[in-house]
Amino acid sequence: MTSPPTPSRTSPRSSPERDDSADLVITHCTVLVHDDRERIAFREDAAVVVRDGVVDAVTTAADAAGTAAAERIDARGQVAMPGLVNCHTHASMVALRGLAEDLPTEEWFNDVVWPVESNLTERDVELGARLACAEMIRGGVTCFADHYFHMDTVAAVVEECGMRAHLGQAYFSSQGAPGREASLEFALRHRGGADGRITTALAPHAPYTVTDADLAATAELARDHGLAVHLHASENRAQADAGLARHGVTPIEVLERTGVLDTDVLLAHGTGILERDLPVLARARGRTAVASAPRGYLKFAWPTTTPIRALREIGVPVGLATDGAASNNSLDVWESMALTALIQKSTEGDPRWLTSRQALHHASVQSARAVGLGDRIGRIAPGRRADIVLVDLTGPHTQPVHDLAATLVHSARSSDVRTTIVDGRILMRDRELLTLDVPAIVEELAERLPALVDRGHGRRIQKYDT
Repeated sequence: MTSPPTPSRTSPRSSPERDDSADLVITHCTVLVHDDRERIAFREDAAVVVRDGVVDAVTTAADAAGTAAAERIDARGQVAMPGLVNCHTHASMVALRGLAEDLPTEEWFNDVVWPVESNLTERDVELGARLACAEMIRGGVTCFADHYFHMDTVAAVVEECGMRAHLGQAYFSSQGAPGREASLEFALRHRGGADGRITTALAPHAPYTVTDADLAATAELARDHGLAVHLHASENRAQADAGLARHGVTPIEVLERTGVLDTDVLLAHGTGILERDLPVLARARGRTAVASAPRGYLKFAWPTTTPIRALREIGVPVGLATDGAASNNSLDVWESMALTALIQKSTEGDPRWLTSRQALHHASVQSARAVGLGDRIGRIAPGRRADIVLVDLTGPHTQPVHDLAATLVHSARSSDVRTTIVDGRILMRDRELLTLDVPAIVEELAERLPALVDRGHGRRIQKYDT
């Protein structure tokens, strides 16, 4: 889902009609920026000026010294970089963290996760979303793409806590037409919500749980209403092999023949994307993106990973993700960035791929494009929304710094994020969360867990069968 670039502009000058005071000035930091060819660069002893939720200027600390501001942050020893984007997660599944461990995919779904999810209430989802947002804010995530149930409650949490989100109400064909209709109604109801911080998508679960007819209907609805589609596709090689054996087509080819690839579509995982799928995805270039969550693939012992190099060669952006904490155990996109670089080197047998700078490109520009926000976020530049994190590199594990990109990817950790800003609003400052009360969330969630994790009823929301 490549977004058109935002034209660069120079910092606006003062005028007699304009109050030149800024909302926020961040000074004495190193700023991660992108040049006109999207190459990563760093500006030292720099400053970022924010007005009305937008980056107004990236300048020198000296030039910003005289700028009046409602709030200032002295960020010496810190790197200002675009906020991370979690391109595919099920935020509220933090309530299931560690519940289904060391299991094959089928048992994980059928014996634990889908029976437990049949117990979910709106309050469970709300508390899970609150805890997840707290975790992501602390880890430098400013935007997340969520695909789950009871999504009205997640939208309310996003509005309250100040994050940015791309939200979809998941559905299965087993729910009948009401499931698809509810997904559409949610997307239309919340599109542009939270002062524009919420974007929405239709969210069929996957080709193996949603019929071709429902996928075709979803594609038509997406085109009619100008909505994106967010779904799981070719999650693993077994799904691709099963599709070929049973129907003679891969899950990616199913999406083409049902018209889903004619929409702005975000595909979760894609570790089962085959060589025959690449021409199909190339034909949809500019409208398709993939979200990769490598830690879960390692846990499930899947034999392949997202083919990032091949996708990049055909122009398909690949964003970073965590999936839900039930499979990944955390919502740490920083870890996903480091793992992506390392796993790609191993898979490709080439230490020159992915480089640290390429990993940062996936974490910034490509992740923003993946969720359809490439013209708004993903860079610290004039005209972009002020979604910024400040990363402290003064700790012993990040010193000395010989290669700043490598330090950020391979030495820094999510716990080094000191400040998280969305739309110019500070959500965490000096590691203190300002919009969420974690102890209260944890206390109530603990009280609800016995009822949530009960599997004695014998129900499950769906059967996993590739």
